[in-house]
Amino acid sequence: MNVLPETSEDLLGLCRAALDDVHAFRDAAQRAAADMAAPGGPVESALLEEHQYAVHGFAWMATYASGLEQLLRWAEWLDADGQLADLERLILSAGFGGYLNQLKYGIAMSQDEIVRPGDLGLDEAAFFAGAAARQLMATGNGIAVRQAIAECLRARDGDFGARGLDETNAMVAEQFRRFSDERVAPHAHGWHVRDELVPLDVISEMGELGVFGLTIPEEDGGLGMGKVSMCVVTEELSRGYIGVGSLGTRSDIAAELIRLNGTPDQKEKYLAPIASGALLPTAVFTEPNHGSDLARIRTRATRDADVYRVKGNKIWITHAARTDMMTLMARTDPDEDGYRGLSMFLADKPRGTDDAPFPADGMTGSEIRVLGYRGMKEYELGFDGFEVAADGLLGGREGEGFKQLMTSFETARIQTAARAVGVAQNALELGFGYAGDREQFHRPIVEFARVGGKLGWMATETTIARQLTYFAARQKDSGQRCDIEAGMAKLLGARVAWSNADNGLQIHGGNGYAEEYDISRVLCDARILNIFEGAAEIQAGIIARGLLARPNRPA
Repeated sequence: MNVLPETSEDLLGLCRAALDDVHAFRDAAQRAAADMAAPGGPVESALLEEHQYAVHGFAWMATYASGLEQLLRWAEWLDADGQLADLERLILSAGFGGYLNQLKYGIAMSQDEIVRPGDLGLDEAAFFAGAAARQLMATGNGIAVRQAIAECLRARDGDFGARGLDETNAMVAEQFRRFSDERVAPHAHGWHVRDELVPLDVISEMGELGVFGLTIPEEDGGLGMGKVSMCVVTEELSRGYIGVGSLGTRSDIAAELIRLNGTPDQKEKYLAPIASGALLPTAVFTEPNHGSDLARIRTRATRDADVYRVKGNKIWITHAARTDMMTLMARTDPDEDGYRGLSMFLADKPRGTDDAPFPADGMTGSEIRVLGYRGMKEYELGFDGFEVAADGLLGGREGEGFKQLMTSFETARIQTAARAVGVAQNALELGFGYAGDREQFHRPIVEFARVGGKLGWMATETTIARQLTYFAARQKDSGQRCDIEAGMAKLLGARVAWSNADNGLQIHGGNGYAEEYDISRVLCDARILNIFEGAAEIQAGIIARGLLARPNRPA
């Protein structure tokens, strides 16, 4: 592969040196963002809004820096283990070459929002002047490198590169890849086109495999595995179909809420049934007109003897009809505006059927028809006197709901990042398969530069998003706060999933626009990832605020 430096150590050395330049740029961007939004030390909300574009741009710059850190860490681990082969070296080169250029000349926060150093008052000429950075920017991600990645993918017959997993998680990945290939992928498109719920027998098999109790402690009926394992399982299931990969999300959120905040009786009642898949939960937080602004929740829960009576409306509630319990956020103190008047409930409900989706007294629901993400369906719910047992108040304490919810956000965003990686991988595999089979002008289209080049970049960004997700999961497993890392993984992963799906459809040409081809579904599914669990704009603001509030920020 003459498009790369002569040895792995030469390439790794170039990337290490270039990373020093990246850190210098990130620190300068952080100082500039702090001058805009936190000139006195603490972040000022009004200034954050006034300089939103630039400060959100800083969040993207910091995310790219973290992505390159984790890409290099992955390559160094593979090198030490003797696994840094041509494909992985090419991906490392392309990742550094591509992201260095974007850091200097512009990062796409969305299709029409390109943030550049000048938006933060930085002189782009002052950065990435080192010899290593210049070399990688000039040749690291050239079309020859991207095409060479595509050639390696063909030579390795669909092996898309080592993930850098330990032996246990490699075995987990293989097990769930087989399940996804055999029980999910062949049926996913039919479920989507017919707008059907994922069949209960598939959910039952997932329960037997331990999907719903993967990270629940063994003493509570789960498998007691870590968040990295959760990412591996979620990615493989989402590679088959995001609707299946997302089934575990509600169980993870509910279990985390109960495990960290529940009373002993609540843990005993709910954790083991959630872990087995016998009890399917759903998250009921969002309200019409308020979206991510949870402080404005208006749904009321009023104590009446040994029950709370719930009145209000919720929207975008996933899998609401066919679940047995809701983690329900409602306002218990009508005199307390904002977060402090909110409480979290574990609200039991009867499982619905096709004929009677919402049979509970005091509760109604209507389906929201959506473009993709269909395997669980979305609903708007109405509550009018719906009863929740008083012992369903999470932790037995009113006014703690928002604080309790925050304990699950890191896990939810890490898992959403893993779902995004699975969707991105699916789009890559579909595009690669089609490009190898489709011939034009007597050649497989993968041999054309702009097709092979697309696939090379898709493989590169998928790797970066994956490694950033694993990093956030490792941080969580080690007991460290990882809200920023989880947010970065979700922010980048969602964009990569959409980019891969769009490129995958482009590779299919006109056929990609036909409903009969799987890539049309993947495009619809990928689009939601930039919206749920915190829209990209919200996520960038959270990342920026978190970084600017860290005590060790650059002076």
